[in-house]
Amino acid sequence: MTETTYLEAIRTTLADAMRADPRVLVLGEDVAEGGPWGATAGLAEEFGVDRVRNTPISEAAICGVAIGAAQSGLRPVVEIMFVDFLTLALDQLVNQAAKAHFMSGGQLQVPLVLRTQGGAGQRGGAQHSQSLEAWLTHVPGLKVVMPSTAVDAAGLFASALADPNPVVFVENKTLYFRREQVADDHGPVPFGRARVMRAGRDVTVVALSRLVSEALAAADELAAEGIDVEVIDPRTLVPLDLETIVESVRRTHRLVVAHEAVAHGGFGAEIVAQVQAAAFDELDSPVERVGAPFAPVPFSPPLEDAFLPGRGDVVGAVRAVLGD
Repeated sequence: MTETTYLEAIRTTLADAMRADPRVLVLGEDVAEGGPWGATAGLAEEFGVDRVRNTPISEAAICGVAIGAAQSGLRPVVEIMFVDFLTLALDQLVNQAAKAHFMSGGQLQVPLVLRTQGGAGQRGGAQHSQSLEAWLTHVPGLKVVMPSTAVDAAGLFASALADPNPVVFVENKTLYFRREQVADDHGPVPFGRARVMRAGRDVTVVALSRLVSEALAAADELAAEGIDVEVIDPRTLVPLDLETIVESVRRTHRLVVAHEAVAHGGFGAEIVAQVQAAAFDELDSPVERVGAPFAPVPFSPPLEDAFLPGRGDVVGAVRAVLGD
């Protein structure tokens, strides 16, 4: 076992891929200097600025160049500093990268990994703190990955780097520097396989990204009262491991879905819809959703703290499905 962080797991996995495959290159703003969070620190020194390329401040241009590079046989890894800025590149990502394989009759592939960072809690204000993963899951042709731990960040990133078509890899800034033990022999994590983070018999909680640790903390709190909560991390939203979630619901008969994104139109609603279609008769109470209120992320620290969903919201939702 080795102690590492979520951020270091990403950097190490990327460096290993660049050593193994000369087609892998990195594009983004300030990536040669390590990027805004240090995920690419040291790569320009090892691999040169031809493979770790700083770009202009133009997300559309970055993605456009990366798509062309991918279709030409390279394997670009793009860093978009904040998921909020992905809005500037949606034409390239949604209408070009996601559609090329389909519209070419399978002749073209776009082996592109787009890394981006979402989430609030660092006083970034409304334009640097959003969680927009639900937008991306609505686009056929994109895989959407949201790791919650360092070991999954490494394993899922390895799978993303090997994928023949575009993957959006959504990280959470508040997870970057959490330390955890990771097995030295861990390998790639396949897409579409959820992870049961904690087994339980009374309620299933499906949590995304930062809310996984909040759900686990809520489960610990509720265990002291004799309430046994099962916590599931889907790890990938597209493809979604519905089978594991439904299997859990058939045992617990209750479901809570938790994410940091605004609850209105969030990916939790899609999980709820799919579970009810597959296992409606197994549910003993209405499904509860935990998410942020329908408002921009506040800049004021006290307001941002109140805005963000967390352990207490998960506890309240579990009590609600139990009828407490």
